[in-house]
This record gives sequence, C-alpha cells and structure tokens, in this order.
Amino acid sequence: MNRPYQGHVMEKGSMFEKIIRRFSGVRILVVGDIMLDRFIWGNVTRISPEAPVPVLVVEKETFLLGGAANVVNNIHSLGGQASLCGVVGDDEMGRKVMQKLGEMGIERQGVLIEPGRQTTVKTRIIAHHQQVIRIDRETARQPETSSVRTLSGYLEKSIKGFHGIILSDYEKGLLTKNLVRHAIRAAGGAGRFVMVDPKIKNFFLYRGATVITPNTGEASSASGIPITDASSLHRAGGILLKRLKCDAMVITRGEDGMAVFEPRKRPLLVQTKAREVYDVTGAGDTVIGTMALALGAGGSIRKAAELANHAAGIVVGKVGTATVDQEELINVIKESRRSQ
Repeated sequence: MNRPYQGHVMEKGSMFEKIIRRFSGVRILVVGDIMLDRFIWGNVTRISPEAPVPVLVVEKETFLLGGAANVVNNIHSLGGQASLCGVVGDDEMGRKVMQKLGEMGIERQGVLIEPGRQTTVKTRIIAHHQQVIRIDRETARQPETSSVRTLSGYLEKSIKGFHGIILSDYEKGLLTKNLVRHAIRAAGGAGRFVMVDPKIKNFFLYRGATVITPNTGEASSASGIPITDASSLHRAGGILLKRLKCDAMVITRGEDGMAVFEPRKRPLLVQTKAREVYDVTGAGDTVIGTMALALGAGGSIRKAAELANHAAGIVVGKVGTATVDQEELINVIKESRRSQ
C-alpha cells in the first residue's frame, strides 16, 4: 500500500502555516479528465416576447480550466508545482486549454491532443452573479489505445519527479482500468502517494490508493448504505476503507464538512468552515489539491483534511470555478483560531 510522503517532520507552533509555507517545494502530477469552464456573465432586465423566458444581456465571457485542469489550477494558486496528464481534442477549446496551461507555466508534456475528440466544455450562464443554467459539450469515451499507451509511458518515466499523483475522475473516459492500475503500481513502486477524487462508475478500480475522497452520495452508493446520520456515516466509511484497502477514506459532506476514516483509528469529523455558500463549483478540486500539497509537505492525513476543509470553505464563498492562495488560507486559519 502506498504511504504518504514524509518529507518533513512537523514542529510545534503554527503547524498549519508551516505546512502551507512548504507548498512551494511540492510537485504533484494530476491525471484525469481535462475540461474547460466557460462563463457567460450578464444581467436580465426583461422577458422575451418570443417565449416566457428571461433575456440575458451579455456583459463578458471568461474561460477557466476545469476538471483535472482545475485541480492543477488550485495547486498552482496555492504555490505548489503541478503537471497535467490527460487528453484534449484537436479543436478551438482544446487549444485554449493548452494556451492557458502555457500562460500559467504548467508543464504540458503529459497532455495529448487527440484528433476527432471534442474537448469537454461546461458553459455556465450567470445572471446577477447567480448560475441559471449549464450547457455541456463533451466526448465521454475512452481515449484511443495508442493515447493510453503514451500516457502510461509518461507516468512510468516521470513519477519519481513528483511527491504524489492525483487521479481526477469526471467520467469522461480518460481513467481506464489499465491506466488507473498502471498509475497506482507505478506510484507504489516509486514510494509516492496516490489520491483519488472518484466517480461511482469506477469506484472500485482505485483499490490500493493512498487517499480516496468521495462525496456523501458516492460513498452511499459504493457502500450500499444510505448515509443519513452519524451511525450510517461511520458504517459506510468503515466498509469502504476495508474494501478499497486505502490508507484513508475522506468523505466530503458539503455543508457538514468531512469525515476522515483510517485503519485502527477513530473517525475524525471535520466541521465545515464556510461562512456563506455562493457556488460549490470546483470545491472538490480544491479539497484534493490542498490535501495533496499538505501530504507532500509532510502533513498527516488528518492535518491535510483540516487544511482542505478551510480551503473549501473559502472557494464556496466565491462565484464560479474559484481557487484560493496561500495568504487567504493562512488568514482564514488565523481568524478561525481567534474565534475559538
């Protein structure tokens, strides 16, 4: 089983801040479904004469990295070093993804451009700072066999240059059984950790990963136990921990925070840190990116979960696919400590 990287020994004092300041020395490889998030912003002042629907007057249009690319964006924003591994289409939106990665200085060697594939784009219409509808364009199929072979080769030769891997599953076909098993084996052989943000379809492909972070719905479906209270939460977490043979099962619970399950330890319930929730878009990407950086910086799984909970509490208070930086995170932790 993979063990978290233990690069530093924690000192007493402001432990969280010490971990965060070490993010800049951590390198994470993100493997998963790459997307582009498109936002059309505007205001509604009238109803259409053609049909009883509001008319949005567009003020601006923005593009942000989404899916696995948003995990990279979160790691980059927090001062860590990230590389991306996946596929995009040979289209305008795929080129936009590559351009944005280049502008951020993100290594793109592991990103393949696959002819005939449509880059996944999620278009969100925002009226008066509220999302009113989402329009998806996607290719939800496995990459070509040659692409999977190339990606596996990239993983094999590059894994030792990273502290750990994140597998970011959005059910768009990238994370095939062969690629997942190859990633977990390669990481195990190199002594690197593997974190997984799973979807229910592939849930049990991730057996042997270091940390798996399902949400409540995914954990309920995978365990066969509807999570409705503390008792059912503990039973579901225990079952999944045992079946997946991971070092930790971290169930994210939205406004209820998260629950951390580890072998031979009492579950840890981490209360939510959000002050106001405006938009949960990308919060899971923030959680797993922050946890990976914290593990790479020498933090325990529990400390990593607490840090990630603080980070998620910041991004859900922003509209759109948001990120958090080191200073924001440190300030929120200091504020939380003062209020205790």
